[in-house]
Amino acid sequence: MRIESRRVVTDAAIVAAVLHGSPRRVLDVGCGEGWLARSLAEGGIDVTGVDASTPLIDAARTLGGATFLAMSYQQIAADPSSLGSGFDTIVANFSILDDDAEEPLRALRSMLSDSGRLIIQTAHPLLAEGAYVDGWRTETFDAFPGEWPESMPWYFRTLGSWSRLLASAGYVIAEIREPMYPDRPVPASMMFVCNSPVSIS
Repeated sequence: MRIESRRVVTDAAIVAAVLHGSPRRVLDVGCGEGWLARSLAEGGIDVTGVDASTPLIDAARTLGGATFLAMSYQQIAADPSSLGSGFDTIVANFSILDDDAEEPLRALRSMLSDSGRLIIQTAHPLLAEGAYVDGWRTETFDAFPGEWPESMPWYFRTLGSWSRLLASAGYVIAEIREPMYPDRPVPASMMFVCNSPVSIS
């Protein structure tokens, strides 16, 4: 694993956050090649992973360990029932990257059980370069070892913007976690643990 923050902090942090709620069914949104889904499934959890990238889903299916589906966030918003319902936890691990996230987040609410949780891990706002305002950024991966095939655009949100987005989508933030590097007082990410007490209209 080439990204230090994943290796020493964020991978373990998201697994611990999900397991803290002792879920039986988990939906991994933006699952990529499926590492998180497989890790959770090894503990006996029924996990469904979904991602917009067909090649990544193909790779996840090859590696196995969970159910994997290729769907875009727009498809999820249009037909959330296609993924099922009654999930104890829905997790989005560095996968809410677009500026138009409210409708997909609202759709995910309909898939949660009554006591279900949404857990989002994302870039910590304090570590973002540039002005502290919402807007598109480009990750060039220059700070990471190895060669990366291309840069990646992603939408930066301030803490206040995240709070407004989640409230607009019908969630209540129960906890904000800031996983720290073990050898220095710097957060590696920000994590929102959310409940959904508001009825969906």
